Amino acid sequence: MGRKRHILVDTLGLILHVVVHSADIQDRDGAKLVLSILLRRFGWLRCIFVDGGYAGELVNWCKTLLPNRGLRLEVVKRSDAHKHRFHILPKRWIVERTFGWLSKFRRLAKDYEFRTDNSEAMILIAATRLMLARLP
Repeated sequence: MGRKRHILVDTLGLILHVVVHSADIQDRDGAKLVLSILLRRFGWLRCIFVDGGYAGELVNWCKTLLPNRGLRLEVVKRSDAHKHRFHILPKRWIVERTFGWLSKFRRLAKDYEFRTDNSEAMILIAATRLMLARLP
């Protein structure tokens, strides 16, 4: 049984919120779980960047919710000119870098946790260690 991790990070790559669910749930539905928390807890955010895989139904869902709260959703898509070669996409590397930081923690290298809430807690513990290491 697989897991999917959805994280909400700031521009520095620090985790604001994490949602872990089973792999049988669509990515767009998992993103709705993150965005529903976002609307309640993070009223100071103004722009949300998402991967091109979240385009479609999620964008339509957000068009009804986000403008009322002063938020906008920007989908970071790969251009056709860079389809067959590596190209750094703006803002997407921030989340990928955070996943790279998290993968260095042995407990997160594989999915050892049975429950999704335990997995979320381990991600938050690892993120706390990352933040503490940055303190002077």
